[in-house]
Amino acid sequence: MKTFTAIAERDSDTKFYVGYVPGFSGAHSQGETLNELQENLPEIIEILLEDEDLVFETEFVSTQQIVVY
Repeated sequence: MKTFTAIAERDSDTKFYVGYVPGFSGAHSQGETLNELQENLPEIIEILLEDEDLVFETEFVSTQQIVVY
């Protein structure tokens, strides 16, 4: 079992949720709801993990909220 951290955003034009795994090229998907996105992301990650030459470009560390006045 492997655990990945995904970032989810909502596209203001389509209203779809878009999710991706930072540093994992190709690990992105979308869904009309967050639940649908959460179902779709593992499917693409499983497909990508079948590639024996898989290389992660970065390691996810954290998210931060930045306040600017």
